[in-house]
Amino acid sequence: MKRELIQTGDGSWTIQLPDWDEQYHSKHGAIAEAKYVFIKQGLQHKHALGSFLSLSVLEIGFGTGLNALLSLGFAKDHKIELHYTGMEAFPIAEQEWQAMRYPEDLGMPLADFQAMHEGPWEQPLSIDPLFTLTKQQRTFDQLDAEQAYDLIYFDAFGPRVQPELWHRDILEKTFKALKPGGVWVSYCAKGDVRRDLQSLGFEVERLDGPPGKRHMLRATKP
Repeated sequence: MKRELIQTGDGSWTIQLPDWDEQYHSKHGAIAEAKYVFIKQGLQHKHALGSFLSLSVLEIGFGTGLNALLSLGFAKDHKIELHYTGMEAFPIAEQEWQAMRYPEDLGMPLADFQAMHEGPWEQPLSIDPLFTLTKQQRTFDQLDAEQAYDLIYFDAFGPRVQPELWHRDILEKTFKALKPGGVWVSYCAKGDVRRDLQSLGFEVERLDGPPGKRHMLRATKP
């Protein structure tokens, strides 16, 4: 499938799939969306719920590595240890992640971002004393963890183009993977997704969305 780089509304870059009219991040602002949805409404929210010394994070859709890089920045700023797992069936190419320029835009070391992409798969890699990354090259239906994570970033391609990634059975796997009190967060606010999350036992909030979107979802496992 054809892939091309596009500059988004906040000046940061993302990958577009023109055949699907779909992007890895919001065309209204890749960094702005990631900061708002996954850091502010996800990681920052979970961190504020208790005095955590460490948290385990699962990202469904590692993609460009932007969410992982922002999470690393949060860990350093707040002196919290993060054990970060990124699931990705189709890793992006070297020339693509190099072209993203996220470290430059965020004022973060290029070496950290490079290590995230060039590091091994299926084994933990210490990017920083406060940040350990494990990349898993697998499809989302292969998630089989139980009560392993404090926080899940659900950052799959949208249900318009890949509805199978948002089926109830996939969402059920994420419910099982979260610890009690764990938080699930996504840019998506589709009614079917919200109702499926509720039927699984999540306590679901529909929040104001990032630039260009009216709403997003956050769900908590009791």
